[in-house]
Amino acid sequence: MQKNMNHIPLSKQLKISCESCSLSDLCLPRGLSLKEMEELDDHIERPRNFDQNCQIYQPGDKFIGFYAVRSGGVKTYLTKKTGEQQILGFHLPGEVFGLDGLENSKQRCYATTLDNTSYCILPYEKLDALCETMPELRHQICHLLGHEMNCDHSHLLLLGQQTAHERLATFLLSISSRFKRRGFSATSFMLPMSRHDIAGYLGIAVETVSRLFKSFQEKDIVKINRKQVDILDMGKLNEMVANCEETD
Repeated sequence: MQKNMNHIPLSKQLKISCESCSLSDLCLPRGLSLKEMEELDDHIERPRNFDQNCQIYQPGDKFIGFYAVRSGGVKTYLTKKTGEQQILGFHLPGEVFGLDGLENSKQRCYATTLDNTSYCILPYEKLDALCETMPELRHQICHLLGHEMNCDHSHLLLLGQQTAHERLATFLLSISSRFKRRGFSATSFMLPMSRHDIAGYLGIAVETVSRLFKSFQEKDIVKINRKQVDILDMGKLNEMVANCEETD
């Protein structure tokens, strides 16, 4: 898996397949045989490369399929009447987004790149047809839908039941575990999103996010250098979240 594919000639980019992608175990191809993976490859549109802050789709756009992040990151969000963004989620390499358009064949939110980003498109009509002969693929799509529902539920609980510092601790632990699943460090990583985006996701003010990062740093829980995060005390972060769960 290439972290940035902008320098690769298009002819070579098109030859990159799910089989050679190091993120395939995190995406739809997981569990497919080599023959099935080759058949799926024939229907995947890839890769598309965009700079930071490029809009991928917006509410009302036709639902064409699922999107799988290969490098960079994507945020999905809605806009409030005030013009502020309500961040619904952040999507890292190996993660799939765009499922919100499945209900009525139209996207219900915005999707925008967080960084230089590349992603594959998995056309839904073709995937649906392939599911007839690939039970494991159907299982994977159901798994993705279930995961999306769980994420929505967890986000609602985060906004409704946790204090600001508990929300930030939960957020850092989530990002940490997701990087770990991708074979990266769980304690030292770059956040692809801005403080403003984090605030929009956690439902708190930007100033509160900055204050909490400073507080965590003063307590030697994390070390922050712009977007670089080093977790110094994973136990303290887990303790914050555990204390919250005990009071639910």
